[in-house]
Amino acid sequence: MQSNYFTEEHHLFRQSLKDFLTKEVAPHIEKWEKQGTIDPSIWEKMGEMGYFGLATSEAYDGMGLDLFYTVIFLEELQKINSGGFAAAMWAHAYLAMTHLNKNANDEQKRAYLVPSVHGKKVGCLGVTEPFGGSDVAGMRTTATKNGDTYVINGSKTFITNGVYGDYTVLAAKTDPSAGNKGISLFIVDLKSKGVSASKLDKLGWRASDTAELAFDNVVVPKANLIGEEGMGFTFIMEAFALERLVMGINAHARAEYALEYALQYMSEREAFGKSINQFQALRHKVADFHADIEVCKYFNYSVAAMLENGEYAVKEATISKLRSTKMADEVIYGCLQFLGGYGYIEEYPMARLLRDSRLGPIGGGTSEILREIIAKIVIDKKEYKAPNRDCKEKEVKINLS
Repeated sequence: MQSNYFTEEHHLFRQSLKDFLTKEVAPHIEKWEKQGTIDPSIWEKMGEMGYFGLATSEAYDGMGLDLFYTVIFLEELQKINSGGFAAAMWAHAYLAMTHLNKNANDEQKRAYLVPSVHGKKVGCLGVTEPFGGSDVAGMRTTATKNGDTYVINGSKTFITNGVYGDYTVLAAKTDPSAGNKGISLFIVDLKSKGVSASKLDKLGWRASDTAELAFDNVVVPKANLIGEEGMGFTFIMEAFALERLVMGINAHARAEYALEYALQYMSEREAFGKSINQFQALRHKVADFHADIEVCKYFNYSVAAMLENGEYAVKEATISKLRSTKMADEVIYGCLQFLGGYGYIEEYPMARLLRDSRLGPIGGGTSEILREIIAKIVIDKKEYKAPNRDCKEKEVKINLS
């Protein structure tokens, strides 16, 4: 099916990205997967190609391109068979940098966003805590104001890029008594005194570093507060729509890659005198998998179009992640079965794909939480509205008048 979402320029970008990944990334994947780290030089190479600046304005050395360039970026990253490498790249560009792009001031953008675009600084997002994942409002990390600084204490976990990154966009409570209205966002240098990182040993995403971060009386200048105090929860909720769509796109691309590989294998593998792609039982499973991938893919494209048009697509982005990650798990499980015993061998890609895919229904909001969000919208008629970015400014003007 030809998509109306992509122009000739998009297709040229996709081919250029494929060529880059084939030349600069794919030859190193096995080494990075085994050692659990990515060669630091690749960050600046990605930056030089402009891949981290797709969604950043030209004023901050980005390219200011539409969201479908991001879709292509995410899809192609899934086709080099390293969920860990892909996660490191998009966690930097679409978790940490999203908050810099949308909510940071000019000084903060000059100090952190511009070098992030060039791959000279690597960022991560610090929201999830050991005692609470999806319950953002229940976080325990605090930021206590002390003159022109804040003193941060607490911990975060499951932080992609947390070990080898340079900074984190950190959520902390500036007013613990105010619930979600007391959460603020800060840019915290990971080399600051009092910050420590412990690397977590994971089932999948082996090439990426995932950390538990601890903050022990970490002093952060007031200038590193993003926006105003108390706006952190609003910023986080707003960013969730893009994060969940990112996870949905990752899932359909991952499943598509798995099926393409399985089809190639099935065309070459023979049993009882014919290639196994000629057995009806397997052919019909392939048909179902292909149909499921197509449905998710084009739904995800429609959600990307909604976000590109400025719509606050909470329900649609939530559905994207919920259904696409479930589909990817099922497709990849089935594709591993197509390979028989070889699917269980590390020399073939399916074992890694299965491990990497399993994080899909967990990260960025578990499937159980997503179902409850959808239930609230459908059953309880709850409305999720975009934040009013002018409200704080209006309050100030009223108080001064």
